[in-house]
Amino acid sequence: MSFRTKAPLLAVTALVSAFGCASTAYADAFYLQAQSARGAGRAFSGEAADTGAASLWWNPAAIAGIRDGSATLSASAIIPRGDVIDTGSQICRPGGQPCTAISGQSNSSDPVNKGVVPSGAVAYPLTDRIAVGLVVTSPFSFTTNYDADSWARYSADKTRLRTIDIQPSIGVELTDWLRVGGALNVEYTDAILSNALPNVSAAQPDGRQELSGDGWDLGWTAGVQLHNDFATVGVTYKSSIRHKLKGDLVVTGLLGPLAGGNTEVSGATAEFNTPGQVIVAGRVRATDQLTLNAQVIAFNWSKFDTIDLGAPLNTSIPENYRDSWSLAGGLDYDVTPKLTVRGGVQRTKTPTQDGQRDARVPDADRWTYAAGASYQLTPRIAVDAAAQYVDFENTTIDRATLVAGSIIRTNGALRDASAIVTSLGARVSF
Repeated sequence: MSFRTKAPLLAVTALVSAFGCASTAYADAFYLQAQSARGAGRAFSGEAADTGAASLWWNPAAIAGIRDGSATLSASAIIPRGDVIDTGSQICRPGGQPCTAISGQSNSSDPVNKGVVPSGAVAYPLTDRIAVGLVVTSPFSFTTNYDADSWARYSADKTRLRTIDIQPSIGVELTDWLRVGGALNVEYTDAILSNALPNVSAAQPDGRQELSGDGWDLGWTAGVQLHNDFATVGVTYKSSIRHKLKGDLVVTGLLGPLAGGNTEVSGATAEFNTPGQVIVAGRVRATDQLTLNAQVIAFNWSKFDTIDLGAPLNTSIPENYRDSWSLAGGLDYDVTPKLTVRGGVQRTKTPTQDGQRDARVPDADRWTYAAGASYQLTPRIAVDAAAQYVDFENTTIDRATLVAGSIIRTNGALRDASAIVTSLGARVSF
């Protein structure tokens, strides 16, 4: 078997293996963009209109008409910071007890975990016009961790969501100017949701609830690209996915009249929807050295309206996310035949709403500023590097919930939040 035949198999093995060490990080709500080091350098502008394996997640038409096989592997280190502070939260316990301030730490610093997010793809031409590919990413992932005595503990103790999306794809060059593509999204999800439970008396210690589970679910992606000598336009639709997780529910530490709520259930279920996306992107070659990029994404986050819990809870946790969008612009500039530098800016609106935002996902509108470069080491090997600074607006955390018979009136804020993202990757043709 020749190296040309073996290379796709080796690349797929490397991609899947890399996800054994995947971590979680700061996100757009809990959507991660870090799918390409090349794209990170221009703030993910123009990705659905670019070509090759590095753009496969954004548009399966990106591999249509390729002449050589290609593979890419990237890793992004994400370092978030920020304070989630109490500004007057109260607990109203049952039995006519007066509402009181929630005890514990009033400032939770850096509750969103640092993480390293790998991603990668491989593509291979079957004919001059048809190519197949596979991309492995972690598009919906995050972890927040609060101390056991945090003021936010009744809303969120530990929250971990991790997805691995395996996207087999096909791209077809229908004409010299029209390319189409389609893909199946096979998505594995693993999640843990836990929080403290107040007892009837403030003198009693808190109980605890933890729901954990995992599952496999399916979605799909379809895209087109229109090309001429100086410009490319790409349009993609990525479907919403209905996730069904099955696992364990454990409730402990409830005392007195609440003690009957203590339980341990195997086979508990939780269901929720991740959003679909409509992506429109363009790339224009302004000069022989300069390419301008733009991309807008519309997310139907309103699909994430509830987390539906099965027996024995048989209830729904309201989330009430709203549809949102991101808009990015950037450029690539060929300094030499081997060196390309790039930069970009992205504006993203949060899908979380005032009056509905909780400490599990302390999200806000943000600006992303990016810079990066690529260097062609050999005719077949290129390396990509990028750095981003994400600046989050201050916002409120202000959601009222009913927890173990007590009303939790959350009144908090996200302050001084930002993230630094560094990405490194390589692209290989064969």
